[in-house]
Amino acid sequence: MVWAVDVGLARVGVASGDPDGVLATPVETVAVAPGLTALDRVVQLVRQEERSTGVVVGLPRHLDGHESTSAVEARRWATALASRLGPTVRVWLVDERLSTVAASRGMREAGVRAKEQRTRIDQAAAVEILQMSLDAWRRGSRIGELVPGRKPRSRAAGRTP
Repeated sequence: MVWAVDVGLARVGVASGDPDGVLATPVETVAVAPGLTALDRVVQLVRQEERSTGVVVGLPRHLDGHESTSAVEARRWATALASRLGPTVRVWLVDERLSTVAASRGMREAGVRAKEQRTRIDQAAAVEILQMSLDAWRRGSRIGELVPGRKPRSRAAGRTP
């Protein structure tokens, strides 16, 4: 199962893919607040699903392809996720251009009022990011930049068999 994260300053949207890797669905919007951090919550969600194999993190870019200022935070998140989740769950940074625009349009077409959109837009953007990634995988296309994670420890590194 693959997950997606849309990192924002106030909220983080989370989506998950079905086990067949065909359909992305919204999971939750995590508030960025003190205490249990948004990163902790995303790690918790991914780890509680034993079939988790990957996470795509939206990488904000301008229309011309250059990374936006928010890209620094997305890269920080992707690196932290890769480190925390370990070698069995891969993390990619993927272009998220226009994902929020598409999510907002979809919600508007579904009749979701503007006030309600604010609380759900991050989840919807994560769905857009994940769906684009799932579609690319099925076409055999490269989806983005694989983020190096922590390597498994060898037995020689102090672990007892």
